[in-house]
Amino acid sequence: MRLILISGLSGSGKSVALKMLEDSGFYCVDNLPATMLGDVMALYRDFGYDRIAISVDTRSSPSLGVLPQKMEQLRQLGVDVRLLFLESKTDTLVKRFSETRRRHPLSAPGRTVEESICLERELLEAISELGHRIDTSELSANALRSFVKQLVGADTSRLTLLFESFGFKHGVPLDADFVFDVRCLPNPYYDPVLRPLTGKDQPIIDYFESEPMVSIMVADIQRHIAKWLPAFSQENRSYLTVAIGCTGGQHRSVYIAEQLAEAFADEQVLIRHRQLNRDA
Repeated sequence: MRLILISGLSGSGKSVALKMLEDSGFYCVDNLPATMLGDVMALYRDFGYDRIAISVDTRSSPSLGVLPQKMEQLRQLGVDVRLLFLESKTDTLVKRFSETRRRHPLSAPGRTVEESICLERELLEAISELGHRIDTSELSANALRSFVKQLVGADTSRLTLLFESFGFKHGVPLDADFVFDVRCLPNPYYDPVLRPLTGKDQPIIDYFESEPMVSIMVADIQRHIAKWLPAFSQENRSYLTVAIGCTGGQHRSVYIAEQLAEAFADEQVLIRHRQLNRDA
């Protein structure tokens, strides 16, 4: 059997992810207390279901403490268990609650939405370390659906190496394991002809291939990742996210992320361009 657990902050897109999994053929359950995981999985096994997705979050917070134990018990029974933890920046979540006029699950008299979000973040801190974190601050619903589908489709027996480009002016991704700053490199933004293009376009590729500093930076990052990748694999991690940042997330970071993905083609690689995909 295969179990995808969806957890994270309210307003971060858990319902979008769960709906995508349902559309992909998973039997989905929303807001299940962690204490019931074993019984529910046994029940669905008897019913013949082999792909299950379950949302576990602070709406059933008293049971969250047993989640690590329940996950390990299921793994010992041969269940392929993976957890996706969705999060967003606090100001992004405040804006989303304001726009939708939804009530935060932890709201209480005298407690602001921002205070509720901070409390929820504290309650979920331990859970966030159990699986792969996804920062949805800059993701549209369509981009999130696509990204979750890629992650779920990855081979669970191998570590997935995720290269993520981003723009520092939009904030550092919350889900990054490594962050590399490439703002010291030459910037094609200042060429009016190159400015509208991205790091995936051939004129930008030609521009960077003519700059020795760029190839040196790519090689240095590649060596660092190659050195430490075996250690992360031995830790039985499912994902390793390497974030590459430039100012706007359009040229330098995109190009280098693409180059690194190509360099590690023998690994299981995913690539995500945060600023290019934000409206996807």
